[in-house]
Amino acid sequence: MQRREAVLRALKGHPISQRRACFLIGVDPKTVRRDRPPDNPEIREEMHKIAEKRRRFGYRRVGIMLERKGMFMNEKKLYRIYREEGLSVRRRRGRKRARGSRTPMPVPLRPNQRWSLDFLSDTFGACRKFRILAVNDDCCRENLALIADTSISGARVARELDALVRIYGKPACIVSDNGTEFTSKAILKWANENGVEWHYIDPGKPQQNGYIESFNGSLRDECLNEEIFDSLADARRKLALWRYDYNNVRPHSSLGNKTPVEARRALEQSEGSTPGALAQPETYQYQTQGLSL
Repeated sequence: MQRREAVLRALKGHPISQRRACFLIGVDPKTVRRDRPPDNPEIREEMHKIAEKRRRFGYRRVGIMLERKGMFMNEKKLYRIYREEGLSVRRRRGRKRARGSRTPMPVPLRPNQRWSLDFLSDTFGACRKFRILAVNDDCCRENLALIADTSISGARVARELDALVRIYGKPACIVSDNGTEFTSKAILKWANENGVEWHYIDPGKPQQNGYIESFNGSLRDECLNEEIFDSLADARRKLALWRYDYNNVRPHSSLGNKTPVEARRALEQSEGSTPGALAQPETYQYQTQGLSL
């Protein structure tokens, strides 16, 4: 530190270069040099604003948008700043995937702030496959729905979400993978009409949706791998029973060993709001699956 200060004093008091001063005092020039602040910060900020709204624009189109705002520069400098800011557009390969919202994914601090969705699969009878749509509230870890059927389309997912919204209220954000059901026109239309931010995790990155992945592990370990399903109706009945136990009986270490229903009730009471129909979700699941409590 003292040698660096000596170099700075030498540069200030004598007409010598930085390299010469470092050599005379015996200091590595890297310890003296400092990164210069980026040039044209206002242009860089405006570039990011344009790229957020028009993420497929290259540097030439971005330059045209800047010129409309009165910011002119030559093409080489424009391209250099564009690359330094990491705004280069990558060529898309493979199937087209919905990208969802660009707004930051909210941290789930209260119910209905963030839901997560995913699919599981299992078999019944003579190796007949069926799928399970799981919908969870990430804040209180409550499972909102376990929909089992031989086929679940994007339109069916949208209808189930409408039913859940009527019971629990509208979520601020929904997280899912890039499965074809979640990227279908029916889901994109539903999210747009309901004003719900939909976030898609990166392909091959299930850890970005860790809450639902943890739930999937519990469901498979405690129910799917423990039960033999004779029919689709039998699978629905056993899933409904397990879901009730998961939400109302099973302690969760992440909730201080409370149940999800207890956690939801505590959060709603702490916010001074009247608790919702906490008994209705269970009734809903039994009724939609053609069962009775």
